[in-house]
Order: sequence, then structure tokens, then C-alpha cells
Amino acid sequence: MNKKAVISLKSLCFSLLCISGIAHAEYPDRPIQLIVPWAAGGGSDSAARGIAAALEKELGTTINVVNRAGGGSVVGMTAMSVARPDGYTLGFATGEMNMLHWQGLSKITYKDFTPIALTNYDYAGVQIAGDAPYANLSELLAAIKEKPAGSFGASGTGLGGIWHVAFAGLLLDQGIAPDKVRWIPSQGAAPAMVELAAGNLEIVPSSVPEARSMISAGKAKSLAIMAPERNPAFPDIPTVKEAVDSSYTLGEWRGVVGPKGMDPAVVKKLATALEAAYKSDMYQDYMKKQGFGVEWRDPEGFKTFLEENDAYMGDIIGKIGLKK
Repeated sequence: MNKKAVISLKSLCFSLLCISGIAHAEYPDRPIQLIVPWAAGGGSDSAARGIAAALEKELGTTINVVNRAGGGSVVGMTAMSVARPDGYTLGFATGEMNMLHWQGLSKITYKDFTPIALTNYDYAGVQIAGDAPYANLSELLAAIKEKPAGSFGASGTGLGGIWHVAFAGLLLDQGIAPDKVRWIPSQGAAPAMVELAAGNLEIVPSSVPEARSMISAGKAKSLAIMAPERNPAFPDIPTVKEAVDSSYTLGEWRGVVGPKGMDPAVVKKLATALEAAYKSDMYQDYMKKQGFGVEWRDPEGFKTFLEENDAYMGDIIGKIGLKK
């Protein structure tokens, strides 16, 4: 091979390397899919759309929110975990990621994902029908104790989901057998609130923001929230501590993850964009208006949170008798 040919070949290789570098640096160069493992209209869906809208502005590309409900979030979480780790399919993970495997309902754990950012945390509330005869949480719990097992039906997620575990834990905390109330599996709080308004069940222990529309319409009322302090967006709703003098608290976390094995450079770019989106007035105002709680953790902080939360949920699930 002559000298001129060698120079041309080197130039070609250099050009290809440059093109490859430019392509990588230009991520994202097409729309990104954000999978939500719950039905449209619920809290997870709303929180996901809030951060997605703000993230679009930071990345300059479309974020398509796709609802993949089913199996108490297993369908959506599975889709997240098996996607190509190229940064174009992300997931909006929820607390069930650290719960279902303890119950033998899924083999998926937080170790199957790349943590990118925690963006939301909401505590459970106790919602009942607007015309229900109970004026406060104490009266409701007293009725549950007095009436035969199965007299009350509750819903808001799948069997063993966060709102189920939160409410079962509250019952146990109050000296009531967790199975005294029938749990009716659903694809999320939104459809459960519809059933509550229709009179097909008595309790929906979801986050209060998910019940906002029904509460505003007078079709539901919230008796208490399982939080350390009142939600500023719902100042009239007491905490469980105020209602029944219990320090019991539990809620749902939500954050952005990717499949295991993502390129660290892509994760860093996404995390930087997500932090800017999180801090934006657009996102903060949206979440405040909806009544959702906001909480930020970067990839490392989110990873630590997942490890600690997984152990915490395993302990609670064991105490209420759902561990397998």
C-alpha cells in the first residue's frame, strides 16, 4: 500500500471516530419513551407527565409517556428492565419495585435497573365516600374493629402494592388484623376512586392528590394522611398522629430509572437535565398545584435510597404477613 493510500485510510478512520463521537455527544437525537407501570389518570401517571414535560425543555426532544399497567406494576417494570440500555427507553419507577419481590409476585428488584433520579414522594391518605357516616379516622377504625371481617372493601393498587401495604400496616399499628378489610386489586388509584364514588368499595388509601377531583366534587373525603406533617395543599386533612395518636407513616416514592447497563455518560446527561427540570418553576409549580410531594436524589443518592428502602419494605411486608 502506497503512502498516499495509508494517509487516506487514516483520514477515513479519524473521520469515522469523529462521527461516532459527535453522534454520542448529540444524545438524544430522537424521542425518548418514558414507561409508567400504572394506568393513566393516577398519581404516578400525573407525576410522570409533570417531570416529562419539564425534561423535554431541558433535553430539547420529545418525551413520550407510555402507560403499561398490569400485574400491580409488574408489566410495566418488566418492559423497563428488558429495554435496550441506550437511553431511549426509560421508566418511571414506583415503590412497588422494592415490594413485589418480597411477596413472591415478581423476581424484579432495584438491581435490575440503572437509577437516574428520585423526583417525587407522596404519603398515603385514607379516603372514604363523601356520604359515608364516619367523621374521622377514629370512627372508621372503630367500625372496622366492630363489624365482621370483610364488611369493608379497600382498593387503590394491586394486591401487595404500596397503598395496600400502607393501609395494612396502619391496621396492624392500630391492633387490627390486616386481613379484616378485603383488598380488591385495581390498576391504580384513579379506577379505585371511581369504584369508591359508585359505592362498590368503602376505602381508598391512596395519596390525597389522587383523590383530589372526587374530593372537590363531594364524592369522597379524606380522613387522615400517613405523614409526619400535614400536606400544605390539603391543610384541613389531619395526620394519623393527630387523628389517632400514632407515629405510623408510609408513602409512595417515584423516580426515573433505565435498564441495567446504561452508558455512564448518558446517565450523567439525563441526571443533569432531570435536576434542572426538577428545579424549574414549571415542575415545582405543577407539583404544588397538584398537591404532590417533591424530593430530589441524584443517581448515587437514589441508589442508596433504593437499597435502604428495599430493606425497610421487606421488614414491613414481613410484619403484615405478606412475605414469601
